[in-house]
Amino acid sequence: MPKRNGFTLMEMILVVVIIGLLAALVLPRVVGWGEKARQTATAAQVSSFKTALSAFERACGRYPTTAEGLRALVERPPGLPEGTEWERFLEESTLPKDPWGRDYVYRCPGSVNTDGYDLFSLGPDGQENTDDDIGNTRR
Repeated sequence: MPKRNGFTLMEMILVVVIIGLLAALVLPRVVGWGEKARQTATAAQVSSFKTALSAFERACGRYPTTAEGLRALVERPPGLPEGTEWERFLEESTLPKDPWGRDYVYRCPGSVNTDGYDLFSLGPDGQENTDDDIGNTRR
């Protein structure tokens, strides 16, 4: 009986089919990890903003206005009275953008949280008032 070198066509087809099946099972999960990581990072950043906003409120007696925005956490707002205990409330010297490259939305008073503020990322779709918004404005 002669010695076989290499693979038969059937063996190669079988290997390709198995690789295809594995890719079909694994690839959607791997691709989804990037989006899930962006959403998790956004939730963490929103939490960091909320902590900084609470510190601002304790020091200044109020939350930043919509006009002052989140910038009031890294730069002293011009309208604060003398003697107000302002400090930089975020370690960053500039405001971070969300993982999709957009600014976070901040409103005070909020339209959802009328006694406080609305703070959220527009999420992956970039549209306001959709299910993928990430922040304190769940409806």
